[in-house]
Amino acid sequence: MKYRELIIEKKEYDFLKQIMSLAIYYKDTSYKASIFKLNEELKDAKIVSNEKMPADVIRLNSLVTIETPYAVERTYQIVTPEKGDIRKDKISVLAPMGLALFGYAQGDNITWTFPLGESHIKIKEVKQIEPDLFKVNYDKKHSRTS
Repeated sequence: MKYRELIIEKKEYDFLKQIMSLAIYYKDTSYKASIFKLNEELKDAKIVSNEKMPADVIRLNSLVTIETPYAVERTYQIVTPEKGDIRKDKISVLAPMGLALFGYAQGDNITWTFPLGESHIKIKEVKQIEPDLFKVNYDKKHSRTS
């Protein structure tokens, strides 16, 4: 592990804990197992401000290029659950792959148990797209300027 621990941005950590608490109602055992494993990893994670987040750590909206066994390389975007669409290479942070990648960094090698069994993943590249949690929309109708 590049940083020796998972690194999670504070607002994303709070958001993730909130949506993970709702996941106890999932019936799929592989989802429950992935959520349990990430929950265990979060106990030792380093929580940092947005300004202190390393650019190569996987977070919400990150574009992640991974290599799986047999040299299969794919790029996915990690998104909030409602935006997940595997046909568009957008993986929910609560999907087993999203849970496996979240908080790890470019260059890390991880082993995770997926619905089809255990797999090894090499994180080849991480690109950041500004997380929705930090975007602020200002409505001109409600501004105080005249």
